[in-house]
Amino acid sequence: MSVFVKRVYDPAKSSDGTRVLVDRLWPRGLTKEAAAVKLWLRELAPSTELRQWFHANPQGWRFFRKRYLKELANEQATAAIEKLHRLAGRKRNVTLLYASRNFSHNNATALKELLDGMPKPPSSVGRGSSGQSRIRKAKSL
Repeated sequence: MSVFVKRVYDPAKSSDGTRVLVDRLWPRGLTKEAAAVKLWLRELAPSTELRQWFHANPQGWRFFRKRYLKELANEQATAAIEKLHRLAGRKRNVTLLYASRNFSHNNATALKELLDGMPKPPSSVGRGSSGQSRIRKAKSL
């Protein structure tokens, strides 16, 4: 299974394989042709609340990642992860696309880590841990 992560604004290449957009919103100013997206899995995007919190607190990557993986425990996200795992298991390249300007810390990199460590689709990413907890505000210095 070869999973790659790439910014959706970067030009498409044949080596990308199946290009999958994992953001909730379509990237601003980008046409469908230019994006060359084969599949759009909105269900795998973090909640608006979590995304906005991380944008305001980029130093909170560990908290974002933990909370994001908990959000992936719902039925729709679990089904989308299984679909993504089937795609990646076909011995073809899969490229997860994101729009964020943060190249190393975004939901696509967290998904890649999840898929890379997963020999089979999850029965859940933490089904029991899908409790709806508030996002803690970062302490100001």
